[in-house]
Amino acid sequence: MKVVLLTVLGALCVLTEGAHILPQKDFDLQRFAGKWHRVGLAYNSDWFRQYRDSLKISVGVLVPTETGSVNVTMWQLKSSGCHSITFLYEKTDTPGHFKYFSTRSNALKDITIVDTNYDEYALVLKTNPTGNTQVAMYGRKQKLRAELMEKFKAFSLAQGVPEDSIVIPLAAEDCP
Repeated sequence: MKVVLLTVLGALCVLTEGAHILPQKDFDLQRFAGKWHRVGLAYNSDWFRQYRDSLKISVGVLVPTETGSVNVTMWQLKSSGCHSITFLYEKTDTPGHFKYFSTRSNALKDITIVDTNYDEYALVLKTNPTGNTQVAMYGRKQKLRAELMEKFKAFSLAQGVPEDSIVIPLAAEDCP
């Protein structure tokens, strides 16, 4: 019995450690800066499903600060016009990993740049202490290659996001 219990506990430790996603190796913030289109969004929160059919591609601009943090401005075209919101992604000791305080969810969120080639796409993971997980696929253009979108979907599913909560937003006019 003792051996079985220790084996199960050991397996749980390995699974928990394996669940931690590391940022892209040798992440380069200066190359990552600039304009990105959010072309894929996945969220494990139930409230997200009600908005999935109305989502449109949004645009973000990332500007590094002198301290290594990032000012992020996101624009979204709504029926009332172009709306923007700005966040500060605070630098951590690990390149490609940031934190920011979300006033909407009143929680500190972790942002991990999982994979990027800087010129075409970026796969980003956001998590918070309540267990919510958001995966986003960004592109320098509004349309990415099919294999990159499949990569986004597979990664989202691996993070526990239900298939019906993985969305490819509708194309939108650039805003601003």
